[in-house]
Amino acid sequence: MADELSSQATRRFGYGVAIAVNILMLWIVNNLLEWGWPSWLTDDFDRVLPIINLSIVATIIVNLVYIAYDAAWFKSMLQVVLLVISLVATIRLYRVFPFDFSAYSFNWEPATRGILIFVCIAIGIGLIAEIVKFARSSAKAVAEHQPSH
Repeated sequence: MADELSSQATRRFGYGVAIAVNILMLWIVNNLLEWGWPSWLTDDFDRVLPIINLSIVATIIVNLVYIAYDAAWFKSMLQVVLLVISLVATIRLYRVFPFDFSAYSFNWEPATRGILIFVCIAIGIGLIAEIVKFARSSAKAVAEHQPSH
């Protein structure tokens, strides 16, 4: 019982840290253009900012919910939602491509696009894994709540 409470307190602390980090990220992302940094970020970043904000705010909300309830099946379900939002945000970033590397001697565009494609693939793999995890944890939760005969 003590281990369970300690583990739960540790997880809740982690959710709190994640909330704080995401609030900081939200502030940074929304000020990048005003700060003019990084120099290769274009004004088109405003076109991807809403989906990036949605992704960050959704992560904050999910972590707030986890503080109250973090059963395995429930966490997996919400992780699927977050991964879908992340995939949409990454695809939007790829399509708008708010980056201008013309001031550099090396053409960073192909590498950056390659990284974004890699991120989409990684999110897709994570999404499949999380769906499987959700199915397994849901089945386990249902089995645990079935009356024994």
